[in-house]
Formats: sequence, structure tokens, C-alpha cells
Amino acid sequence: MTRQYSYDAILVGSGPNGMAAAIVLAQAGCSVVMYEAADQIGGGMRSAELTLPGFTHDICSTIHALGSASPFFRSVPLAQFGLEWITPPAPLAHPFDDGTAAVLERSIEQTAIPLGRDGAAYQKMMDPFARHSNGLFEDILGPLRLPRHPFILARFGYYGISSARYLASHFFQGEQARALFAGLAAHSIMPLEKPLTAAFGLILGILGHTSGWPVARGGSQSLANALAAYFQTLGGKIITGRPVTSLEELPSARAVLCDVTPRQLIRLAAKRLPANYTRALERYRYGPGVFKMDWALRAPIPWKAVACTRAGTIHLGGKWTDIAEAERAVWEGRHPSRPFVLLTQPTLFDGTRAPANRHTAWAYCHVPNGSTVDMSEQIESQIERFAPGFRDQILARSVMSPRLLEEHNANYIGGDINGGVQDMRQLFFRPTVQWVPYATPLKGLYLCSSSTPPGGGVHGMCGYHAARTVLRDVFGIRNLESKRG
Repeated sequence: MTRQYSYDAILVGSGPNGMAAAIVLAQAGCSVVMYEAADQIGGGMRSAELTLPGFTHDICSTIHALGSASPFFRSVPLAQFGLEWITPPAPLAHPFDDGTAAVLERSIEQTAIPLGRDGAAYQKMMDPFARHSNGLFEDILGPLRLPRHPFILARFGYYGISSARYLASHFFQGEQARALFAGLAAHSIMPLEKPLTAAFGLILGILGHTSGWPVARGGSQSLANALAAYFQTLGGKIITGRPVTSLEELPSARAVLCDVTPRQLIRLAAKRLPANYTRALERYRYGPGVFKMDWALRAPIPWKAVACTRAGTIHLGGKWTDIAEAERAVWEGRHPSRPFVLLTQPTLFDGTRAPANRHTAWAYCHVPNGSTVDMSEQIESQIERFAPGFRDQILARSVMSPRLLEEHNANYIGGDINGGVQDMRQLFFRPTVQWVPYATPLKGLYLCSSSTPPGGGVHGMCGYHAARTVLRDVFGIRNLESKRG
């Protein structure tokens, strides 16, 4: 007798990867239901009034460098469901103590000119990647596989496999170019001496030059809402306020996809997973956490470097050696007195997020995983360093320690927003060493979170590839345009 299932597929978690997986499955004709523990969908895409009424803050991500460039996001009609990308004139500014700033412009040439003697080297490095960015991102935003664009991927590997420290010190001579690249690479949340950190800097730089670093009008919740609305038009069902503590609680389905990290998967599956696979998951390494602050402001941040007012993101760390020291300290379990601070100021470009003539901003710094140290003073001091009078503009502030971040989003273990360390060992082989990273030994159980390739970032590609694996292995569908009978 053929077994009857309540659904074809169940999704646990409504973050960008859970949403992407659910949509891909629903597009193929599967009946899909999604369970979200929180009352609000979105995971890392949620927004809320964290400080004062009328001030919209993003609980995690605001700048979506991979948003409009994501092959998955570009494939779905999100504009029809209310999503509007707003792209600041300059993706990034990196101020210095003398009142100047290095600026990542949309134009490679305009970025390179102020870098002086390093301008030619910068252009030589970035131009080929910008010209072939679509093919490059198609190959790197997924699991290990035969590349479709081997030549540009090989060039990327030549630069990207090195450490950011090596690239910055050997390719650039001046402080501005070195610091600009170090700040980009520090998004890896690893010491800049580690291999592959250069790849993070390259990817973010390429995105800045090709698609910009956009924000979602009205808050990142707009992106979550658009994904959910599209999913529901495909027949998908979303159940919020429903924590799942065990797979046994779920209705029957041919496939269950979990947008969770390895530690949570172990709990969900109880003792059903084979012991050797469980041990492999237990060895999975989580990275440093973040300490985040949000502000409601009476006026824009008074930057010494005027160029900072054109950028959606500001990197605060000064010289590249100082950034490297701060990131190394965090990796070693220490809290730097002058942390590298990543700041966004979305209301300069999206006035819908605050009352008239008022503004919002948020910033975070990296801290050891699970840190309980209050970094508020260190973060605000770094901002004051480059924007004297910043504190005078504060109407209210919200503080999120790694523990509070994990309470808002259970995937942020110890405040780790990347879903695990993304070094040589865990970039492609995450969460374990296996050819199909999304499958588990349990029939019909899959992992689709940022703890699978290609890792952290609001791009949905982990969920996209996990869903394609399910369609192939469970439903025998290889062509996504086909419909299952």
C-alpha cells in the first residue's frame, strides 16, 4: 500500500534559506508547509521598532550586498510583491583619523583614482571579476561541483585563496587601499592572516561595483514579506508562533528541510541520527559572535569625512593593521578596546524607516562566541572618533548581546551570524565532509541553513541548492520547470 503524506515537504524555519527552499519546492508543484517559531517571519530579515515608536530597525541584516545579485532572488518576481531595492550612491566608506575616507564607489575607476599609486593595481584586480560577475557568482554561490565558468573562477581562486593580510600588503602600498580591503575582508569574521579571507574582500568589492549594496525600502522585513507572499501564491502555507522541538511533532511528509544549525538539528532528530554523523555534527565549529547596537537619532551622524554621507555602510577601524589586530584578538577570545565596527545608516537613503527629519543607524563589532561583555562604550567611542558629536544626536538606543541575538534568532549560536566558521575546512564541507552537504543519513531529512554551502549571507542560495537536491533525490525532478504528477 502506498503511504499517504500530509505534505510533500515541510520547512522548519522561515529565514532567507528556508524561504528559498520552500519557494523552489512549491514552484515544482510540491505541497509545502513552513513552521516558524517566532510570531514574525523572516529570521535574519526581520524588522521591529527596537528604540522608539516610528523608528524601524532591522534586527539583523540591513545591507544586502548579495540581495539583488543573488541568482535565486533574481529568479523570483519579488517586485510584484512589494520589494523595492534602494541602492546608496556609494556602497561603503572607510574613514581615517585625518578626516579623509576611502570610498568604494559603484565605478571601479572612481574608486581607484583616489587610491593614487594603488589605483592601477586595484583596477587590474577588480575589472575582470566585474565583467564576469554573473558567471562568477553562479559558480561560487553553491556546493563543490564542476564549474560552468572555469576561467574566471580560476582567476578568483588565484587571488581569493590567500589571506587578506597577504593580498593587502603585497598588492597595495598605500594605507587607504590596504585599509579599504582589510575592512571588506573582515566580514569573514576571521583573522586576516587566515587563508580565504581575501575571497570575502573580493566578493564584497565586486558586488559593490556591479549591483551595489542595496537596502530594502521600509526595512528588511519587506524582503521577508515579499518572499512569503510569493510563496503563498504558489499554494504554500506558513504557520508562525509554532516552535518545533522534535521532528516527531511534525505531520507526515516525504521531505523535511531544516533551516537550522547542526546543534539544533541534533536536538530535533533526538537520537535518530547515526552516532558517527551526530559526532561529526558535534565537531562543527561556530565562530565569533557580534555585539549589536541600534540608535534612534535626531539628525544624521556628523562624519568628519563628508564622503561618509554618501555611503550606506561605514567601516570604522582606521588603519588595516589596527583592523587585523582587533579581529585577531576576537578570534583568540579577547575583547579589543578599539574594535572593528561595521555601521549602517539606512535612513539617509530610505526615509520611510523613521519620522520626518529623524534617522536610524545600527552598528556591531565582533566578540568571542557567547561573550557577556558590554561593548556599548567601545562601539560608540569608535563612532565618536570619526564623527565627533555623534552621542549628542542619540534619542534612544537598543543593545543586543550575543545572548539576546540568539534569543531573537536561534540560528545565531553564541551570536554567530554566519552559521559557523567559514574557513578552509568549513567553507564547502559544511556541516560535515560529504559530497551532498544538504542530505542527512535519515531518509527525507535535509539541512538547508547557512551551515551548508555557500554559507552566511542573505542570498537564499543554501535553501535553493538544498531544495534542488530534494527535488532530484526524493521526487525525481531534475528540471525545475517540470511539474510533479
